Amino acid sequence: MNPRVAPLSAPYPDDVQAAFDRIMPSGVEPLVLFRTLASVPRVWEKFRAGSLLDKGPLSLRQREIVIDRVCARCGCAYEWGVHIAFFAKRVELTEAQVQALATDSADAQVWSEQERLLIRAVDALHDTIDIPDALWTALSAAFSREQILEVIALCGFYRTVAYYCRALRLPTEAYGAALPRAA
Repeated sequence: MNPRVAPLSAPYPDDVQAAFDRIMPSGVEPLVLFRTLASVPRVWEKFRAGSLLDKGPLSLRQREIVIDRVCARCGCAYEWGVHIAFFAKRVELTEAQVQALATDSADAQVWSEQERLLIRAVDALHDTIDIPDALWTALSAAFSREQILEVIALCGFYRTVAYYCRALRLPTEAYGAALPRAA
């Protein structure tokens, strides 16, 4: 599969290089996604402005569970691969949990009750673009308003990321983890 839009190649414009330097780990080439979006300055700026790469009210593990589930539900192998490669070990996701994020229901026994609530929220938003009242009540008992709004924002943002990755036919990064498929 060939990408539909050519990513920028180094050397990058100074402002683009500065942005890459802020968001990429040292020694890691900028993501194909970032280099592709940066080829259209307006889209790149809007993407970065809406980004949720900063530290938010969720723990890094909670954040990654939400992002990984969104990527899996959207069939976004590119972003799944990047996040699993960069964060799965860091947030102590087991192999069983990584597999469950891609293929199991929110009720998989590998999750804590709070983690199940996060996965249920992602699934509800993905399936219905809503959070049912009973789930909202459960989320409100376990998470702050700021955390719940962060979950909704992450779901929307990473669904947009999935749109870009899939519609642009981005090739997976060489180090990206494979997206498991349900049996």
